[in-house]
Amino acid sequence: MKLQLTGPSNTKLNDTITITGSKSESNRSLLLSALYPNIKIENISNSDDAQVMAKGLEITEGTVDIHHAGTAMRFLTGYFASQAGKEVVLTGSKRMTERPIKILVDALKTLGAEISYIQDEGYPPIKIKGQQIVKDKVSLPANVSSQYISSLLLIAPSLENGLELELIGKITSVPYIKMTLALLEEIGVETSFEGNLIKVSAKEKVAPKTLVVESDWSSASYYYSICALATPGTQITLSAYKKESLQGDSVLANIYTSFGVETTYGNNNITLKKTDKKIESKNEFDLANAPDIAQTIAVTCFGLGVGCYLTGLHTLKIKETDRLEALHTELSKLGANITVTDKTLTIIPSVGILEDIAIDTYNDHRMAMAFAPLAMKTTLFVNDAEVVSKSYPDFWNDLKQLDFGIKEL
Repeated sequence: MKLQLTGPSNTKLNDTITITGSKSESNRSLLLSALYPNIKIENISNSDDAQVMAKGLEITEGTVDIHHAGTAMRFLTGYFASQAGKEVVLTGSKRMTERPIKILVDALKTLGAEISYIQDEGYPPIKIKGQQIVKDKVSLPANVSSQYISSLLLIAPSLENGLELELIGKITSVPYIKMTLALLEEIGVETSFEGNLIKVSAKEKVAPKTLVVESDWSSASYYYSICALATPGTQITLSAYKKESLQGDSVLANIYTSFGVETTYGNNNITLKKTDKKIESKNEFDLANAPDIAQTIAVTCFGLGVGCYLTGLHTLKIKETDRLEALHTELSKLGANITVTDKTLTIIPSVGILEDIAIDTYNDHRMAMAFAPLAMKTTLFVNDAEVVSKSYPDFWNDLKQLDFGIKEL
């Protein structure tokens, strides 16, 4: 599906959007509910990823195809490895077979898991024969994707002796680790995180509990971008959000003050307001703890005609696509002066945005959504726009609510 996007006729917006539950919280909660059926979930994400995760958890043998869902691949690897009597082949899309899984597999094997590679060493598809895991000590490099770490932590309370996980080196994506531990504590599991050592106690049973999933902050990022590119006085209210969030991407509220967007916390919602604050010509952000908002910030800076230097982006190369190279290609098409390395992105301030450019999305939901706010500044096209369903199926309809012109070609 190819879409033509134009911005609202009135660039001073005022509306309310409801966003479904966080994909990150939903996937963690689904796994915990599979381990402990007493756990119920409310406001679960309606994303493809959450649906794939839920469906995968119901399978006891045969093939589990998680398509493009990287989180599901990592989380289900840990889950099935710890489920004695279950035997599955875990596979996904062509891109998924190019995304490394070896670090997690090696850690699980150290604990006693039985996992083998079907094609290429270190990559899906993998065959998992579930075991009763009794070993309780393992280590991982600290700078790997937090999903590897969370995969181990989520199954830890269901293991006979719990788990001690040592992280070697400088830890990245700390908020996602803390999100996992906070959810474990919410269901009554004892945890500790001191220095580079994480301990999770074993817990055979938990009391009945309902986990209410907060709305997705990375989905909110696109409205921060729209607000930043809009006229001062614009207001967009988003629900359901809370000030004390478990999600690392909630750092958006601080980052976007640099672009003149103020955040006010209400009763289960946030209101974004564009001010007339002067925007600096160069902006530096370390996104090691929130890499999923890098695309949004880069596009915002380009749309505002200001520069940025983004660091901490080393995990972006193994996402749905190589997001750094994809950003370089697509922003260059629009006229940006951009350079990337394997972990940084630099944009030099420029004037003007080329019109009628078609943005390729690379099977990556965030490429489609991060570029959409540029319709505030120019007419553009988005190829394979249906990819947004991976995390935010209602995205295009919600933009229509804000009076964006969206035409299917």
